[in-house]
Amino acid sequence: MLTILGFAMIATFLVLIMMKKMSPIAALVLIPALFCVFVGKGAHLGDYVIDGVSSLAPTAAMLMFAIVYFGVMIDVGLFDPIVRAILRFCKADPMRIVVGTALLAAIVSLDGDGSTTFMITVSAMYPLYKRLKMSLVVMTGVAAMANGVMNTLPWGGPTARAATALKVDATDIFVPMIPALAVGLLAVVVLAYVLGLRERRRLGTLTLDEALVREAESETVLVGAGSGAKSGAKSGAKSGAKSGAKSGAESGSGTGPGAGTGAASGSDGSDGDAARGAGSDDDFQGLDPNRATLRPKLYWFNALLTVALLTAMIMELLPIPVLFLLGAALALTVNFPHIPDQKARIAAHADNVLNVSGMVFAAAVFTGVLTGTGMVDHMANWLVDTIPDGMGPHMGLVTGLLSLPLTYFMSNDGFYFGVLPVLAEAGQAHGVSTLEIARASIVGQPLHMSSPLVPAVYVLVGMAKVEFGDHTKFVVKWAVLTCLVILAAGILFGII
Repeated sequence: MLTILGFAMIATFLVLIMMKKMSPIAALVLIPALFCVFVGKGAHLGDYVIDGVSSLAPTAAMLMFAIVYFGVMIDVGLFDPIVRAILRFCKADPMRIVVGTALLAAIVSLDGDGSTTFMITVSAMYPLYKRLKMSLVVMTGVAAMANGVMNTLPWGGPTARAATALKVDATDIFVPMIPALAVGLLAVVVLAYVLGLRERRRLGTLTLDEALVREAESETVLVGAGSGAKSGAKSGAKSGAKSGAKSGAESGSGTGPGAGTGAASGSDGSDGDAARGAGSDDDFQGLDPNRATLRPKLYWFNALLTVALLTAMIMELLPIPVLFLLGAALALTVNFPHIPDQKARIAAHADNVLNVSGMVFAAAVFTGVLTGTGMVDHMANWLVDTIPDGMGPHMGLVTGLLSLPLTYFMSNDGFYFGVLPVLAEAGQAHGVSTLEIARASIVGQPLHMSSPLVPAVYVLVGMAKVEFGDHTKFVVKWAVLTCLVILAAGILFGII
């Protein structure tokens, strides 16, 4: 009976969140509470929840302060030179532009938030793709795969969920997986290179000046753009003002990439772009160069602090939650010494912090009930009995392969909190460690980031003006290949 109720609880949870009848946080709390009563152990619900919260508090703290830390680093301009360097590297060569898209998406993904990554990446790269008439699904596909690989960072979500669900340290999952994930990221860059060569053969290589002239000859002015954009498009086709006209048309309309993010490079076609010239670096700004939160004098302090923080994390000098707590406090204090400014930065990232940390604590109810009632043990025993004996010792491989379809057709919450504990119990019965199962479970993330259940992917395709169906047709085969490369590397290196 516990086996049936356990699978029924997981199925109910998955169906409700996939049909969007309940939010993940509500489903993680209410459904297990209801099934706890069905099992006849409602009186122990409080004990289960308290035990779960106690074990999940460090993970919630890590996510909370990691989001604040990297959010502040983006605010103060730590990544601005990297964005500008990538744009200078790209020039107007389609191959370089696609490779630059992969590199930019991977670097910005350090903040652990897919939506932020896609907003910055599309805002920076969209004008180049449009001006050269490159395939926009190449941009969305490469960005999604690069972000999927980097999404396995301990503060990115999946690794934290795996650690939460299996009650292990996120560092023990992530650090040994670094070589395999590095191979996966290299595979994305190589794929970007191949796709870029294909685009280069189709389009050729232009200078930025030539690209702007081509755009002036073939593109119409956006309806509703400011007068400066209209006049720049009509009379400045071969001048630097054309760049301002284009960026003004896209950002001024409120619908182009960077709308609402401060990432557009210009807001009016009649601004100073004409004086800078068509091919200058200033024509391509990935982040607003005039935002009030910039701290250029503290750039090297922030860079050294970030390097030190990541180094300490890899060397395990302190627990990750403690490192990010100290890092966030130090970054806020040094960059924003006035308390009102610190409050404003915290408030700016409060939505992400609340959503993620709230999810973790809500998961305490789900995992607490699943474990405390004994349902997970009964389900694991049933699963062990159904898996052929020949596959039992290879549960790491089985988990890695299952992570591809399961994380695509269900949310990370559903897979990591509903399915992974069962796979881990089954693996332990065959002598496969929980950590090995946890590492294998993050293999499917490059595919997961293009799942229709991931809100960030709609930010990506919406800003790039790409149909979701077109993006899916293009990216699925390449994302699956990337996942298999990571899995193979993990097996080859003895990690999985």
